[in-house]
Amino acid sequence: MLIGVSSYERSFYQALNEYLADGFALAKQQGGKAQALGFVMTIFQKIAASSFAAVHRTLRRRLIALTVQEGLMHDANLDIEARDETFSEAHEQIRMEWGLGGDRMDDLEIDRILNDLKRRLLKKMDEEQLALASDTFSEELETAAAEDAAMSAVAYALPEERMRIKQLLQLFPTIRETKVEKLLGALSVLWEQNPKERVVIFATYLGTVEMLGEEIEKTYPGQGVVVLKGGDHGTKLAAEKRFKQADGPRVMICTAAGREGINLQHARVLFNFDLPWNPMDVEQRIGRIHRYGQQDTAQVYNLVLGDTIEGKIFLLLDDKLKDIARALGKLDDQGNVAEDLRSQILGQLSERVNYQQLYSQALQDPELKRTRLELEAAMTNAAEARDVVFELFQDLDRFSLDDYAPLSHTKEGMSDLVRFITAACEQDGMTFQRENETHFALVNSQGIQQSLFTTDRDEANENDALELIGLDHPFIEKLLSRHRELPPDEIGLAIQSLDGENGVLSIWLVETHNDKGQTLHQVTKIGMDRNGKRVPAWEKQAESFYQHPIDDSKLDGTTLFTMTETIVEQELKHRGIIKDDQSYSAELIGWNQFGNGTD
Repeated sequence: MLIGVSSYERSFYQALNEYLADGFALAKQQGGKAQALGFVMTIFQKIAASSFAAVHRTLRRRLIALTVQEGLMHDANLDIEARDETFSEAHEQIRMEWGLGGDRMDDLEIDRILNDLKRRLLKKMDEEQLALASDTFSEELETAAAEDAAMSAVAYALPEERMRIKQLLQLFPTIRETKVEKLLGALSVLWEQNPKERVVIFATYLGTVEMLGEEIEKTYPGQGVVVLKGGDHGTKLAAEKRFKQADGPRVMICTAAGREGINLQHARVLFNFDLPWNPMDVEQRIGRIHRYGQQDTAQVYNLVLGDTIEGKIFLLLDDKLKDIARALGKLDDQGNVAEDLRSQILGQLSERVNYQQLYSQALQDPELKRTRLELEAAMTNAAEARDVVFELFQDLDRFSLDDYAPLSHTKEGMSDLVRFITAACEQDGMTFQRENETHFALVNSQGIQQSLFTTDRDEANENDALELIGLDHPFIEKLLSRHRELPPDEIGLAIQSLDGENGVLSIWLVETHNDKGQTLHQVTKIGMDRNGKRVPAWEKQAESFYQHPIDDSKLDGTTLFTMTETIVEQELKHRGIIKDDQSYSAELIGWNQFGNGTD
């Protein structure tokens, strides 16, 4: 859905871009010592791409922090009059921002917020925190922290930044945002056709989410809005349950927390109110409603401001994807790019494009001439890489579907998880006992039932007394975390000799980083006989080894690091997982000894 900005929005957006461009230019000019300022500007640019309301809130709060910072500087210089005047200004800014009145209790709350800000600013924020908050590949917690990071990082500022922000705020349009108007109009059309239509809306930042919730509640009272943002497993599941109830809210607004771990296939309409810089994140959002169990054709609407840098780049990507799809015959009847091709190309593109750099450089290139060339070259390379990978997988000696077969058997995976929970509970004196085909009871050492679990997601959503068995459940996560921290000696299993063979099968979790800063994980199995010779056949039989009778002997797990370190590195290089000069970490996560090991 292509949307044009109003003249008021255009004036604000242009002034904001000048502010951002000056910040990036200063960071580049001053080099390493000003790198953090570049991170702050990146955060602002990302927030502005979400909504004008979100960036307006972040600018207001950064202005407060800059005012407090100036007061602290006056205090350090013993300029008491200037300090008091500046803190008085900050006091009033806080009153306005948090909607506080003028009575004694409100004044105490303002003092508390002011003192908290002073402590945070004196402590300062390190550059690593800023880098995480601004990174394209940030996870949910870092993304959620970005708004606070941009406010607090006032040690990195532009000259006269307080004055510049005040001028920006004066240009902020007081009328409702164009994108919000379009969204509310679309909701009206949907609910005229079906008053019970459920809608999922994705927005990245809390400032946008809160604004949308208020606008929808005000325009459509009674329809109901539930917000799914960061939090523990129980909080997210509770929001999901509320949304799925027959008389529940008609709208769910999700932050990045909603991208993974929830299923919303009972809703068929999704609005991307903002577009993440990494287009693969859009695919993850769509996957929340477009999955197994969806009864209707999923409808996805991307709200794109065509006059903004972010909108223009999105449209460039979309047009180029369609060109590639036409050439390959991968367009559906509606002219949309086939889902598998889109994911393949965008996945390859993520390896070739630094989105942070792309968007920041585009500020200096309003016609996007250079950006267009870079994107077209990257998309062409991504398409070629996709074809190369496709050809490679047609005749790849080392590729075996057997390695991936366990991933397709979710029932077996759940059985493995249940066996783990049962064994782990026994060690703690508890019991995890089966009640029926899908229900399990957690019973403590006194024989009292603590919780009732199920393997059925729908049952868990419909019954508040049932908790869903999953890797992200707090209790299960705690069990897993404790066992992950076990030393190597305690994670091995000695089993009886395999046809007279003696040796060790070790299992390693390997972590590497690609050129874009993404963290990649790989599980590698190494089979080795007692003479140090590699035995690939054992690696393919790894799953079956846990069914062999246990032996009483045991190998010192720490010895495995010395025995297999060289082989692990050789295998990673052979598979192309690491290069000669690339660092990696390998963690021993399991091992089996056959017979008497190295004797």
